[in-house]
Amino acid sequence: MGAIAAGIAMAGAAIGAGIGDGILISKMLEGMARQPELSNTLRTNMFIGVALIEVMPILAFVIAMLVINK
Repeated sequence: MGAIAAGIAMAGAAIGAGIGDGILISKMLEGMARQPELSNTLRTNMFIGVALIEVMPILAFVIAMLVINK
């Protein structure tokens, strides 16, 4: 039962991270198209946002491993 829960947790985290990354990057590109002079600032903020979004699947993996090895 723990393996099923871990798989569901990982699937949800992966889907959520993919959607979050897609929205973040699309909005950053939209902002760069509207104001090219802010591209460096937008790019820096985008990388910080992507890093924070990618923490979710990493945490889900750790929790999934803890559930499986319970």
